[in-house]
Amino acid sequence: MATLPRPGRVDWIGVRPARDVAMRELDRVDAESGGGLSGDRYRGGSGKRGVTLIQAEHLPAIAALSGHDRVEPALLRRNLVVSGVPLVALVGRRFRIGEVLLEGTDACDPCSRMETALGAGGYNAMRGMGGLCARVLEGGGIRLGDAVSADGLQDA
Repeated sequence: MATLPRPGRVDWIGVRPARDVAMRELDRVDAESGGGLSGDRYRGGSGKRGVTLIQAEHLPAIAALSGHDRVEPALLRRNLVVSGVPLVALVGRRFRIGEVLLEGTDACDPCSRMETALGAGGYNAMRGMGGLCARVLEGGGIRLGDAVSADGLQDA
């Protein structure tokens, strides 16, 4: 269970500066050790939810289950969309994205706001596919196209 099939990749980056405002799409973001992403409202929190990730492969399934042709990443309120790596395998593990060392802390379950974002049933459309919450252990930069890798890193 420790081996991932291949490294993943960062496909989308976004931050939300405050509650109830739109996500800002970025090409690059800085992560602060023990905090979160620069410009994101969770930056100064507990750190357990310093970064939120969702799998790109789940976006078409969420769209289909919620009755949409396509779902834009910003609607789902996660910081990073990554492809090629099963995020569930990173819970309780350390992994690296670009210069940043992260630790998967827990599943990022959907919230009731998905009813507004996706329409009636949006919450249930995302269940099991909400992604991953992670804490920043070593800060640095994250860029579009950066690899997501856990091989060679010890579990938390």
